[in-house]
Amino acid sequence: MSTIPSRLARPAKFSSSPSEARRRVLALYRDWYRGAPEICSLYALNVSPAYVRHHIRRRFEENRYVSDPRVVDMLYFKGRQEYQETMNCWKQTDHVMGILLEERRLPPRTFLQKFFEGRDEDAVLPAATGTH
Repeated sequence: MSTIPSRLARPAKFSSSPSEARRRVLALYRDWYRGAPEICSLYALNVSPAYVRHHIRRRFEENRYVSDPRVVDMLYFKGRQEYQETMNCWKQTDHVMGILLEERRLPPRTFLQKFFEGRDEDAVLPAATGTH
């Protein structure tokens, strides 16, 4: 498959109303959802499209209650960029699997607990490797 960079490009414009922002975000979600089988085949993932769709849904649900229009637009632009890069095969398999990995949630620690450990663990988390 040849890459056509402008195939999925969209103009970067800000939403004029919350209903327009919602419409755009839902369209982006549908694009991701419909693209799950193609993502699995493009990157030769050994997971099902349903598994990919589940994690895409989880990522969208994390930001469900964001109400600031500027933040919604910024998240939309980032999501659209990720979608375009994914569908044009501009990523490696590890990048795509990073979407599917569960986020590491460390228990909250106080400043002194971090200080006594000798380093800031949050700053040195490894990148996604595609394995659990």
